Amino acid sequence: MPTDLLTASLAGPWSLALMCLLVVGDAFFVVLPGEIAVTALGALAATTGTPPLWAVVVCAAAAATVGDACCYLIGRLVGTERWRWMRAPRVQQALSWARRRLDGGMATVLFTARFVPFARLAINLVAGASRIHPPRYLALVALAATGWALYQAAVGAAVAAILPGGPLVAVPVSIVIAIGLGVLIDLAVRRTRG
Repeated sequence: MPTDLLTASLAGPWSLALMCLLVVGDAFFVVLPGEIAVTALGALAATTGTPPLWAVVVCAAAAATVGDACCYLIGRLVGTERWRWMRAPRVQQALSWARRRLDGGMATVLFTARFVPFARLAINLVAGASRIHPPRYLALVALAATGWALYQAAVGAAVAAILPGGPLVAVPVSIVIAIGLGVLIDLAVRRTRG
């Protein structure tokens, strides 16, 4: 009975739309569980077939691209120093880090930043403020978002394929694994930053 309730609530017609809203919102408010939503639906897709895994990946990639492009647009139209919070020392330090990284290799930075929430926000704002050529930026962001969506959904699907117990087990376990992998990625990025 609990499995049926979980499946019905997560596999409903609004699950992909809610996931997309969380992923787009996650571009601005990094505390939103965009990654978790993609991983959970990946696990659900593998255990129940609804929504289809390909739809989870396509919708997540599109939503991530839109969210990053919106941050780029804000950086391009507003800049990175208009609001008081953007002039705070920690924010300025993050933006300075983003500028140096973008100068060193945009493709690598956009792909890496897709997996690190605060870095992603800083990189996309600085990319817009730096007026990086929009078609090149959008192409790289779309590729990075697709890779990220494949990864997040695959984590959920892999856990669901390995663990018995259906969605009641696969969804929470895949979420915990995705959070753990995110923490490891954050730690690795911090170590390489210095």
